[in-house]
Amino acid sequence: MTLEEKVAQLLSVPVEALVEGKRLSREKAGELLKHGIGEVTRVSGSRLGLKPREAARLVNEIQRFLVEETRLGIPAIIHEESLSGLMAPTATNFPQSIGLASTWDPELVYRVASEIRRQALLVGARQCLAPVLDVCRDPRWGRTEETYGEDPYLVAAMGVAYVRGLQSDDLSRGVIATPKHFAAHGFPEGGRNIAQVHVGVRELREVFLYPFEAAVKEGGALSVMAAYHEIDGVPCHTNYWLLTEVLRGEWGFRGFVVSDYFAIRQLITVHRVAGDELEAAIQALEAGVDVELPGADCYKRLMNAVREGVISERAVEEAAARVLRAKYLLGLFENPYVDEAAVPESLDSREARELALEAARKS
Repeated sequence: MTLEEKVAQLLSVPVEALVEGKRLSREKAGELLKHGIGEVTRVSGSRLGLKPREAARLVNEIQRFLVEETRLGIPAIIHEESLSGLMAPTATNFPQSIGLASTWDPELVYRVASEIRRQALLVGARQCLAPVLDVCRDPRWGRTEETYGEDPYLVAAMGVAYVRGLQSDDLSRGVIATPKHFAAHGFPEGGRNIAQVHVGVRELREVFLYPFEAAVKEGGALSVMAAYHEIDGVPCHTNYWLLTEVLRGEWGFRGFVVSDYFAIRQLITVHRVAGDELEAAIQALEAGVDVELPGADCYKRLMNAVREGVISERAVEEAAARVLRAKYLLGLFENPYVDEAAVPESLDSREARELALEAARKS
């Protein structure tokens, strides 16, 4: 692989940047996908308002371009949001996480996640940015309802069930789960989103890291999303101890880490630990962030960083290898396409609505 092709596996692109109307623009694809791409951001859940069959068609157009029109023919991972159901038109709405936790029923959460997987696969989504495993210790925080609550054991039990249901026991017919936000996002100063977190290492490990450790070791999660905030002054996206020493070194995590949306740029604008996009990209990659989401504002500058000797090509290769391994496990190299003829008018179904009703009644 050339340096450009390796870096491309660490990049993402919003689907809106690739289309004219609701179809793939070959001109835009030729510019943005010429070396391949790691991920495409939210086809079904985009602002395009695609019906399921339109989304499946567009996914196939993107994958066909990558397979047939790029030198290496490496497909992309299409990711979506799915916290309380696939966030896409006609998908089933399930109770929010705090409601699912109130069921005290991990088997039910497993079935909910399995149904989300079924609907995601219909439209070609192979990664979902869920579950939220933040242990909420400050109810003033505006994202409390996204969590499974304040108890680390309960959060872990629900999180493991969700990961297993979404990924299944065979990733070639599964969807990658992405536990987030790593870590301690549910304990911000003043209850303000993205505010600093002040916590000692013992409490961090016993309370806030525990659900993530379970999701990795017991659930087999193949991806993790880093958190926006700082822990005792160190942004999670630049925290080598957290993303590499603990996650990979201690827990044996072999998947890939993604950034939260625009979080690498926030190293410049919010945390002010980087002076420009190049510095932000270097700090994040060296800490252990493999893929920048939802676009490539900063990571596209990694090619210059390698050429100028600021960062080693080995660092890029290691991150790219983790992404490629995930694509291999998903079976994308064998079949990246969606069966458009099998896609229904609505992703929702009578069985899915009955499951949602059961979850709501138990919540």
